[in-house]
Amino acid sequence: MNMTKSNLIAIAAFGSFALLSGAFIFQMLGYAPCQMCLWQRYPHAAAIVIGLLALILTRLQTHLALFGALATLITGAIGVYHTGVERDWWEGPTSCTGGGALNLSDPLSTDIAPIVMCDDVVWSLMGLSMASYNALISFALMGLWIAAARR
Repeated sequence: MNMTKSNLIAIAAFGSFALLSGAFIFQMLGYAPCQMCLWQRYPHAAAIVIGLLALILTRLQTHLALFGALATLITGAIGVYHTGVERDWWEGPTSCTGGGALNLSDPLSTDIAPIVMCDDVVWSLMGLSMASYNALISFALMGLWIAAARR
């Protein structure tokens, strides 16, 4: 396969599509996302849109590829931050870490949604969490975006 600028962009955008789809599949299987998991989704959605625009607006591919690289850098960086929170390397946002203090202002409320803590690992494979895999794969996708921009 000839790795043209368009091919690299399509592969990189599809990679974000695959990661985002995987996140939704895990959610449908009962793995509720925490707040930081949700933060990691937005840059992937942006990368998908950027990829589609780059495939349509071919004269802007180089510039759009740089924006795609930035989007995957952002989600990868959030994934590294999230991994550090999960492994207790540093503190995370107080809104989704620690004991998850409940708001008891209305103790009789039936509107109770499960609070997913950002420092809990709900799924892992070979010692790596979903946040860790997001970071690793996102940085690989960033490399594809950069390769596309350089072509």
